[in-house]
Amino acid sequence: MKAVRVTGYHEKLQMDDVPVPEVTGPHDVVVRIGGAGVCRTDLHILEGQWAEKSGVALPYTIGHENAGWVHAVGSAVTNVAEGDKVILHPLATCGLCRACRAGDDVHCENSAFPGIDSDGGYAEYLKTSARSCVKIDDSLEPAGVAALADAGLTAYHAAAKAAARLRAGDRCVIIGAGGLGHIGIQVLDAISPAELIVVDRNADAVKLALSIGADSGIVADGSQVDQVLEATGGKGAEVVIDFVGEGGSTAQGLAMTRRAGDYLVVGYGENVDVPTIDLISAEINILGNLVGSYNDLVELMALAARQKVVLHTQRYALDDFQSAIDDLDGGRVRGRAILVP
Repeated sequence: MKAVRVTGYHEKLQMDDVPVPEVTGPHDVVVRIGGAGVCRTDLHILEGQWAEKSGVALPYTIGHENAGWVHAVGSAVTNVAEGDKVILHPLATCGLCRACRAGDDVHCENSAFPGIDSDGGYAEYLKTSARSCVKIDDSLEPAGVAALADAGLTAYHAAAKAAARLRAGDRCVIIGAGGLGHIGIQVLDAISPAELIVVDRNADAVKLALSIGADSGIVADGSQVDQVLEATGGKGAEVVIDFVGEGGSTAQGLAMTRRAGDYLVVGYGENVDVPTIDLISAEINILGNLVGSYNDLVELMALAARQKVVLHTQRYALDDFQSAIDDLDGGRVRGRAILVP
């Protein structure tokens, strides 16, 4: 089968011909890929940022946002069958450790992360676990939802945290309306009564945000903190979700957060630098956000089936993987780039 492989850091990806993965264990599931999301984390992988953390041996197949059709199952698999349409939770988890038993499978002590530390979905087939498979509604297609497996799941996880805190009359600022942010906006619009204020440096992204659930939008021009404070009576927002996490957004996000408010950081790239006396005196909470749980993905797919969350995509043939990478790196992708074998 065709597979797009990392052969070296700071080098371009390479298309190779590799064997189709086979079922070797009772809970294995082999999926025929219908869509694989192209994520900014993939760019960071190529830059070597994940080399030490993942410990992956090169070459390997990249791609951690995957959906498709079940091709083969192990002898103990009962939750899916050949031919089922599925989206894949990005982690293959054990189900036995304390985190898994608590439903916090994101922090499984024995997980694999296809596309990060093992072969992923920039390919025609992928082997995963029955625990990772979520069946999707008949109205949905794998290429249309693939990036919800990680980008959407990450956005949902942060938005659900925020929604648990937010009440009617509260305000939530979303920094960044791109690949993750445009999903988070839709989730918050569906599950939270709060007023949504979106900040993005791209006017088109702000326009998109307003069309999918944001109540107001601010084009970042250097005055965005002042504009948020003006919109909130000088107090700041109860919750700020930062989907950018670099380029000064962390300092701006904290400045937009009201006393006793929550600053949720999702994007990464710079340090959070804040005097501890400011955290203590204002009782601001800084919360990191990783990808969501299996149950988060089930809930997200329920919203997708009801058209409450719609993924905006640009699709590329698998053979055209380099164009997808280049377009993402060059800021030319609106929504999410999807590779379709």
